[in-house]
Amino acid sequence: MAQEVQNVMKEIRLDKVVLNMGLGKSGDAVEIAKKALGEISNKKVNDRPAKKAIRDWGIRKGEPIGAAVTVRGNDAQELLKRLLEAKGNRIKSRSFDNMGNVSFGILEHIDIPGIKYDPKIGILGLNVTVRLARPGFSVATRSKHKASVGKHHKITPDEAKAYLTKEFGASVE
Repeated sequence: MAQEVQNVMKEIRLDKVVLNMGLGKSGDAVEIAKKALGEISNKKVNDRPAKKAIRDWGIRKGEPIGAAVTVRGNDAQELLKRLLEAKGNRIKSRSFDNMGNVSFGILEHIDIPGIKYDPKIGILGLNVTVRLARPGFSVATRSKHKASVGKHHKITPDEAKAYLTKEFGASVE
């Protein structure tokens, strides 16, 4: 009996989940978005500054106009389950990129299980980006001796779809 040999370097894992709210204005709106993202993720939320000045909109370079939070590890797994539940466990096929990452939007943050409506916050939408990785992907992001990930080691959209279906029960349309 021949036993199937599984290559441990080919195993796909959830690397991180990034929640982002781009508001296009600073002030109280950014603080409200940070509070909402903190409530969803239970993590520290960071400002996202404007990359350039847009005089017509009254935006200065460096002014915070958005908020984002990155979640990793077991917390990311639990958060992704809740986020997919808010989307009805359905992801569109066009949401996947060629590196196996997936991005989708949630129109109302109160759709996420465990989040209650707060009149001080209101109802906000957010973007969710999920990064999948294999062992060895860190060669592309390390500080010394950067290298590219080989084409046979990259995660294809089909592999990403199969992973999310198997691990999280998501259906891809």
